[in-house]
Amino acid sequence: MDTDFEMPPVGGMNDDDDMDFGDAAAYLKVGEEKEIQQGLKKKLVKEGEGYETPENGDEVEVHYTGTLLNGTKFDSSRDRATPFKFTLGQGQVIKGWDIGIKTMKKGENAVFTIPAELAYGESGSPPTIPANATLQFDVELLTWVSVKDICKDGGVFKKILAVGEKWENPKDLDEVLVKFEAKLDDGTIVGKSNGVEFTVKDGHFCPALSKAVKTMKKGEKVLLTVKPQYGFGEKGKPASAGEGAVPPNATLEINLELVSWKTVSEVTDDNKVMKKILKEGEGYERPNEGAVVKVKLIGKLQDGTVFLKKGHGENEELFEFKTDEEQVVDGLDRAVMKMKKGEVALVTVEPEYAFGSNESKQELAVVPPKSTVYYEVDLVTFDKERESWDMNTEEKIEAATKKKEEGNSKFKAGKYALASKRYEKAVKFIEYDTSFSEEEKKQAKALKVACNLNDAACKLKLKDYKQAEKLCTKVLELESTNVKALYRRAQAYMELADLDLAEFDVKKALEIDPNNREVKLEQRRLKEKMKEFNKKEAKFYGNMFAKLTKESSKDGEAMST
Repeated sequence: MDTDFEMPPVGGMNDDDDMDFGDAAAYLKVGEEKEIQQGLKKKLVKEGEGYETPENGDEVEVHYTGTLLNGTKFDSSRDRATPFKFTLGQGQVIKGWDIGIKTMKKGENAVFTIPAELAYGESGSPPTIPANATLQFDVELLTWVSVKDICKDGGVFKKILAVGEKWENPKDLDEVLVKFEAKLDDGTIVGKSNGVEFTVKDGHFCPALSKAVKTMKKGEKVLLTVKPQYGFGEKGKPASAGEGAVPPNATLEINLELVSWKTVSEVTDDNKVMKKILKEGEGYERPNEGAVVKVKLIGKLQDGTVFLKKGHGENEELFEFKTDEEQVVDGLDRAVMKMKKGEVALVTVEPEYAFGSNESKQELAVVPPKSTVYYEVDLVTFDKERESWDMNTEEKIEAATKKKEEGNSKFKAGKYALASKRYEKAVKFIEYDTSFSEEEKKQAKALKVACNLNDAACKLKLKDYKQAEKLCTKVLELESTNVKALYRRAQAYMELADLDLAEFDVKKALEIDPNNREVKLEQRRLKEKMKEFNKKEAKFYGNMFAKLTKESSKDGEAMST
């Protein structure tokens, strides 16, 4: 009967290749029978393990017994004591099998009743299977090997030989350590390594390795079948020491093991601060802004010169600093806030987030201008700054007041970005005030108004006019006659060239406080700006009118000739 199963089913395999019929049979109880599709029925005899089911392309191994509806047995792998193996979804068996076995879990036993249309159809399979016969198969899914078309174009097939750990896969920036052996169809070894490290996006040996490792888990072992477009293409590869040549258009078989990898992540959106994990940390918690961290730290230049070393001596205390307080360079500050307790990482910091264009004398060496620096950081421990959800209402108001004072101090020192962060944090502490007493609500409102106004002043200094306008609008939603909010919003509107809106805010501010000197000066500046704008507009339309007149006169001359 083996040859019968290798026959393509009647009607071909393409109609339902991409369809999933698992749901109809997913919740069967032992002894229950349901129709899966097109008259195909499944009765659960024994439950399987876990939740996973095989997919098209997987190599499955089953035991089965096939009978006609009258009970006549026509084939059995059990009688031969040899499990039957085939590739699912490739037309190597009757269509009812390809559909039904995709619904099974490992170790599951089920009876499938398969109509003739999904079996051998009108022709049957003489002499054992009559024409138009409905068949029954008692099938046990023993196991399967996952085979994936990882590029979805038939270029690289991956067969899992040993399952890996956890669920994570390497990403483009990560550095992977692999073992591999590549062979031609005739067994000639054309590439081998017992341990090579490379960045995923840069690749190694041939393009297939990068494609494959991004689908693998730590410790996973696979067999890759690699077509020329992901191998060495039309040119092939010349022989090298101990390795044979790869002929043009050769298919490769590669045994590949993903031993481990180091996660590399972008700390900043512009990729100018990067973090490579050398040792994984514990849990999920990370330092927040204002956390007190204790680290072991080594700072190096590109040539390996050590300019800073903290916390590494036998009796030396750990290096302690508070995040988001400019106590270390910005890039290091940001990177530490993305680390876990116990994590060891290599942080690469470009000049913009380190010492910039200035020379900097450090503990052990001078950092030259425009230097990229490298920090090896061991985050030993940290204490997070308390979050609002961990405070009672009185503590929230105290924390907001403290952050506002810190913001005022930073603003006076000209550190507008840091001041802005403090004001934003202050507002977050008192953002939700439903549980506040009436007196606390008044205090919270006053703090919100003050912090948003001060934050708007920061945004004006930082030329973030859109955000300044939004912050002033928030204040005016709480206090519609707040002159400072109208004044600062007018400033923002002027910079955004919304002169009509700026004029409206200035007029309203002067209606409320006619003698306000700052608003009067802003009104004078606005008038100058509007006069300048009107001149430019008049000139623009004058030039446009002159051009149109000139073109019209040319057209008239052409008509007269």
